[in-house]
Amino acid sequence: VMLAFPSLVLAFAIAASLGPGVGSAMIAVGIVGIPEFARITYGQTLALTQREFVEAGRALGLRNHTILLRHIVPNALAPIVVRMALGMGYAILTAASLSFIGLGAQPPTPEWGVMISDGRGYIISGEWWLTLFPGLAIATSILGFNLFGDALRDVLDPRLRTTQ
Repeated sequence: VMLAFPSLVLAFAIAASLGPGVGSAMIAVGIVGIPEFARITYGQTLALTQREFVEAGRALGLRNHTILLRHIVPNALAPIVVRMALGMGYAILTAASLSFIGLGAQPPTPEWGVMISDGRGYIISGEWWLTLFPGLAIATSILGFNLFGDALRDVLDPRLRTTQ
């Protein structure tokens, strides 16, 4: 059901129902991110249960929770960690959006969305930097987390490694 709604709209609805504040914004961002991680975890678990090492563990008589903890969880963690790093950019953008419309952090809390919201009235008067620099900070942070997630994927995904 959560995947039927756009994530940002659902985050707005959750934050509006909880009331303005940093806590409600973080809860909204966290709840909206759950389906993506659940899908990745479920898909990885299904794929790994069909692998030979799981069948070998069953043949050796290992119990299901032992197979899960020793074999499935460590092998499923890499895509989840990469998705967490990539999801940080989305979380920053969503939190800034919530603060921009007044559902996240409230003034005088220093938050990028609040800074952009406060500075938008000064763009016409020539003080454009009040919105430019928080916007650049958001963009730079998102780019940094995306590059970090891409580097993590390169390190943690053995299928991308080439043999020489």
